Amino acid sequence: MKMSRRARRMELHHKRSKRTMGLNMVSLMDIFTILVFFLLVNASEVTKLPSTKTIRLPESTAEQKPRDTLTIMVSSADILVQGRRVTTVREALGSADATIGALNKELKYHARRNIRQAGVQAFDGRVTIMGDKVIPYKLLKKIMLTCAQANYPNISLAVLQKPASGESS
Repeated sequence: MKMSRRARRMELHHKRSKRTMGLNMVSLMDIFTILVFFLLVNASEVTKLPSTKTIRLPESTAEQKPRDTLTIMVSSADILVQGRRVTTVREALGSADATIGALNKELKYHARRNIRQAGVQAFDGRVTIMGDKVIPYKLLKKIMLTCAQANYPNISLAVLQKPASGESS
């Protein structure tokens, strides 16, 4: 039996409609990957201090989170400001002055730079000292006095958070 034109057209239409339209999974996976990375990066509220293997921080039960400030790292051998070596511990302790000249110069440079970038109102003189737990108190005292004289009166000491007595580690 011969098919009518309309029947042939309908049959052809049904054959075409059986082909399913595919979803491009590659672009969909790209979008979800970007979304996951965005959420991972922005979900963290932890502020990280620069890490160094040469400094072992003391432990404390401090509750405050670290802020993004100028960082002075004091190892057993060197004093660094924002990762840049300023002087050695031996030179700082050997000096008869109550302050450390090279550190004072570096801190004043950073203060001037911050004032120029953010304006006088935004500069608050915050500094964080990351000192090894075995550095002498005399050195820590010199560093803190130098910070105060260089217009950094808001001094914080970086420590590792010790677990509370009820928690187990």
